[in-house]
Amino acid sequence: MKGNEAIAEAAIQAGCRHYFGYPITPQTEIAAYMAKRMPKINGVFLQAESEIAAINMVYGVSAAGKRVMTSSSSPGISLKGEGISYLAGSDLPALIVNVQRGGPGLGGIQPSQSDYFQATRATGHGDFHVLVLAPASVQEMASLTAKAFDLADKYSMPAMILADGTIGQMMEPVLLEAGEQKTYEKPWALTGTKKKRKHNIVTSLYLQPDELERKNFERYKRYETIEKNEPLFESYRMEDAEICVAAFGIASRVSRNAVNAARAKGIRAGMIRPITLWPFPKQAFFDAAKQVNAFLSVELSMGQMIEDVELAIRCSKPVTLVNRAGGMIPAPEQVLAAIEKAAGGENK
Repeated sequence: MKGNEAIAEAAIQAGCRHYFGYPITPQTEIAAYMAKRMPKINGVFLQAESEIAAINMVYGVSAAGKRVMTSSSSPGISLKGEGISYLAGSDLPALIVNVQRGGPGLGGIQPSQSDYFQATRATGHGDFHVLVLAPASVQEMASLTAKAFDLADKYSMPAMILADGTIGQMMEPVLLEAGEQKTYEKPWALTGTKKKRKHNIVTSLYLQPDELERKNFERYKRYETIEKNEPLFESYRMEDAEICVAAFGIASRVSRNAVNAARAKGIRAGMIRPITLWPFPKQAFFDAAKQVNAFLSVELSMGQMIEDVELAIRCSKPVTLVNRAGGMIPAPEQVLAAIEKAAGGENK
């Protein structure tokens, strides 16, 4: 399957029966797939009049306690920002998929990772986070979609799949296993009182400043639990590494080849691949800094994740950016050359 199609089918198998979206390259296959599949399973597909409309439809369905998703690409996610903030401020779970393209502005339709700051720092206005998962294969497009729904429900907050256009468009074998769906109690949902309980109110509006402050402090206590318990990462050939490459998504696949090539030359290189970008796997990098001499951050951007790497290691070791931008992808040879430079040009 294509990566975009894998996301859509995995969402259906995870119990999602409501999809609202708007076409934009390179994620349109998600909407097209949902348009075909949802009517056959008594689900709801609706192409909204805009990205803004779509995210507010997501808000309504989530408030009713149902699993729901939307998808877009970079400029469309910016339009959804207000609605994502409303979801976070109302403590509502939902899945937002961003298959990134180059920017800023309309940019281009080629793959990028330049929405990292937007996803991990400022998905919308106010004090909040969203869970951010970054797949590096079509298989992970499927498995992390199911994981994202579960985490969103578990912590009552939005989750985002932050993919790049390459992973969305590439075709690979994928194993789709529905498995056992996790169920989470949602006593806050707007399902009708049936004269057995008080009315529920779902809102992000708190006009009393002390009440809003209390809600924000409570939310951030939950975030602390997430940062402690939910970081995901892959460690590759890090056992004796002296150079650590940090990369996610398609950049990690390029970097894996470069690490193997460096090992063939006698350079002890390894890689840490963040799977959750928020929560970022800080401890993994902090521990690696006790061992390695230098870090490389390989990105399809002008350098965004590099800041999280530097923060995680407390700037204790040099971190070098290896990048392409505007829709270009680094070649393994570019990453290998940077590894060799970091190693001092000597085979160790």
